[in-house]
Amino acid sequence: MVDPYNRAYIVVLRDEEQDNLLPIWVGNAEASAIGMALEHAETPRPMTHDLLHHTIETLGARTLSVVIHDLRENTFYAKVHLLHGDGEVTVDARPSDAIALALRAACPVFVDTRVFHLSQTDEVKAWLENLKPEDFGSAE
Repeated sequence: MVDPYNRAYIVVLRDEEQDNLLPIWVGNAEASAIGMALEHAETPRPMTHDLLHHTIETLGARTLSVVIHDLRENTFYAKVHLLHGDGEVTVDARPSDAIALALRAACPVFVDTRVFHLSQTDEVKAWLENLKPEDFGSAE
């Protein structure tokens, strides 16, 4: 989705159980990577997030999940949880990159409940309440 005010891309995550919405503004490249993964688009050569996913797998690890775990000074923080051998490894990541990776790895994206609450300013709540299905159309 595109922010109508500044034309920036927005990924909107929804909590399936409680219908909470979390808008995350992302860069053009990350929005493209996320969109390509959602559309299962084929590229002649691996894109950056494809490379990361293939590297993780080639090294014998597996992406378990992504957790958006914090919001500080209007910046979201995420962790990618990997299984390597018998142990779990956690890697810091930008949410946009973590989401793009999660889509390629077919793993879940979780949002800490506290992050949902921290992100719900009055302005964001009003904007979310006024979203219409057509707002989620193509970003072209």
